[in-house]
Amino acid sequence: MNNPDIYALDFDGVICDSAVETAITGWKAAGSLWNDMPKAVPPAKIDQFRLIRPMIETGYEAILSMRLLYLEESIEAITGGYGGKIQALLNDAQVTVDDLKKLFGETRDAWIASDLDDWVMMNPLFDGVAAKLQKLGEQCPWYVVTTKQERFVKQILKANAIELADERIFGLDRNMSKVEVLKRLLKANPSAKIYFVEDRLPTLLNVLKIDELASVSLIFALWGYNTVEDKALAAQQPFTSQQLKDFLVV
Repeated sequence: MNNPDIYALDFDGVICDSAVETAITGWKAAGSLWNDMPKAVPPAKIDQFRLIRPMIETGYEAILSMRLLYLEESIEAITGGYGGKIQALLNDAQVTVDDLKKLFGETRDAWIASDLDDWVMMNPLFDGVAAKLQKLGEQCPWYVVTTKQERFVKQILKANAIELADERIFGLDRNMSKVEVLKRLLKANPSAKIYFVEDRLPTLLNVLKIDELASVSLIFALWGYNTVEDKALAAQQPFTSQQLKDFLVV
């Protein structure tokens, strides 16, 4: 295979519909910081979390988002003042971002240890994506580029019978931005065409600013965690906005 295409795929919102699991893990973790929260997350809070999920870049933020929802903050108030509210909660709990990343991962680990099947069930792949990835693996190299911790990506792929070598998963553990990962892939494969599929508009807009990555083809995943406003803004950008049905056939 001469100079095959390479696909770099975000995970949450592109491959995996993890919003419910992320909300539940966030709620559980928040409960260990604020003991006034009930053990079980109310279903209505999970529904509300879906509405603010596009704001979240890294999983640990779900801890703070679920706390805000427990405190009856409105969706509009959270999305309108997200940064300030997150910082206020960090100060209130007297924890750091690294503390929350650790707590979030440990909370997931505990859930997996107690009921792996339940955890996997809460992390379904988007319809048709498993078959797409299995077919893609036969055609060209593909990578996962995510802010999720790598062990969780591996668990979900394994549960769906999808094979991907460890060195093709770039997660939170690498301490690299997505821009840095794309630069590395480009440097290692200078003659390949790289396609980057991502559902967060801010991430794609950030890549657009990097001249070094001008040759990377950007695909905005409309089926993922983005808003109506995101979709409208994306339509004005020099990259491809794609529906799931179109991603599955290309």
